[in-house]
Amino acid sequence: MALQTSVEAPIPVGEVSRLIGGWIDRLGPVWVEGQITQLSRRPGTGVVFLTLRDPSANVSLSVTCLRRVFDAVADTVAEGARVVVHAKPEWYTPRGTLSLRAAEIRPVGIGELLARLERLKRELAAEGLFAAGRKRRLPFLPGRIGLVCGRASAAERDVLENARLRWPAVRFAVRNVAVQGVHAVPQVIDAVRELDQDPSVDVIVVARGGGSVEDLLPFSDEQLIRAVAACRTPVVSAIGHEPDSPLLDLVADLRASTPTDAAKKVVPDVGEEQHRVQQLRERALRAVTGRLDRAERDLAAALSRPAMAAPLRMVDERAAEVTALLDRSRRCLRHRLDQADGDLTHTLARCVALSPAATLRRGYAVLQHEDGTVVRSAGEVKPDEPLRARVADGDFAVRATGATP
Repeated sequence: MALQTSVEAPIPVGEVSRLIGGWIDRLGPVWVEGQITQLSRRPGTGVVFLTLRDPSANVSLSVTCLRRVFDAVADTVAEGARVVVHAKPEWYTPRGTLSLRAAEIRPVGIGELLARLERLKRELAAEGLFAAGRKRRLPFLPGRIGLVCGRASAAERDVLENARLRWPAVRFAVRNVAVQGVHAVPQVIDAVRELDQDPSVDVIVVARGGGSVEDLLPFSDEQLIRAVAACRTPVVSAIGHEPDSPLLDLVADLRASTPTDAAKKVVPDVGEEQHRVQQLRERALRAVTGRLDRAERDLAAALSRPAMAAPLRMVDERAAEVTALLDRSRRCLRHRLDQADGDLTHTLARCVALSPAATLRRGYAVLQHEDGTVVRSAGEVKPDEPLRARVADGDFAVRATGATP
C-alpha cells in the first residue's frame, strides 16, 4: 500500500529511509552482471570495495565483499573486467545509500576459462614444469625437424618455406593434426610422442596460426602440457601471434612468437652462417698475421743485440779471461814452488848445521857403554870398563883406565 502523506502530515527522513530499507530487504539476494570500474582493498578492514557499472547505461552501484570472497578470483579480476556477482542489496539507513553485499564473484564467459587456466598454470608452475632449469638448448643445425600443425595450414607453409629459404637442405617430418576442437588434444599428443620416439628428429615444432582464446584452449590442456614436459627432444611452441600465450609456451624449451619466428629460431640462415664463417676466417687471418709480425719484430730485435751480432765475441772474451787466469795460476804456483824450495834449502842447512854428525866432524866423539847408552858423565864410567868411541868416520873400542872426577 502506498504511504499516505501530505504537507500537513509529512514523515521524518529517518522513517522514509527505514521504509526504503524494508522494501529493499524484501528483494533478497540477486545475481548482478556489470563491469568493475573501481577496486579498493583497504588494509586492516578485511573488506574489498567495488564499483559495478552497467555496460549499457550510465548506472553504477557500490559493492562490498569479504576479502576471502574476492581473493578467490583476484588473479583474473581487475578493473575493467566484466563479472557476475551474487549479492544481497543493502540500504544504509543513516546515510540513505544503497550497496550490494557480494557473497560470490564470477568472471563472465571467457573470464571463467581464463580463471581455470590461471589455476592450472599455478599448479603446474608449483610442480616445476615451467622452471628455466628444465629448458634444453636447441641443436645448432638439426638434421631433421618434427613439425606438428594443421593440414595445409598457413602455419605449416610459413615454417616450411621460411626454413628452406634459410637452409635449403633442411629436412622435416610433418604430422598434420586437428589444431582446434575435441580431437585436437589427443592428436597433438600422439604426434608429439611419435616424433619424440624418432631418433632422427632433433627438434619438434608445434605450430598454429592465430585465433580466439577458445580456439587456442587445446594448447593449454594439462595432458598436452605434461606430454611435452616428458619429451626428451627439445620442443618449440609457435602458437598464434605475439599476444597469445597458451600454457604450451611456458613448458616448451623455446617459445616462438609466430610460426615464421619458429623457422628462424630453429634453422640457421645459410647466408648469415657463410658470412659469419668468412668473418671468422678474416679475423683468424688477422690474428695469425699479427702474431707473425710481432714474432718477426721480436726476432729482428733479438738479432740486433751485440750477443747475436757477434756471437764469438763473448767466447773470445771468456777465452782471454781463461788464459789470463791460467797464466796467473802458473805464476802463483811457480812462486809458491820457489818459495817452498828456498824454505826447504834453508831448513836443510839448519838441520845439517845442528845435526850430531856435524859436531862429530869438528873433532868431537861420543862414548857409549857396551849396551849402547851414551856416557854423559865421568862418574858413569867404571875403571877398566870397555867403551866404544864414535867419531865422524866410524867408531872404535877404548878402555877406561881411570876416572877423573
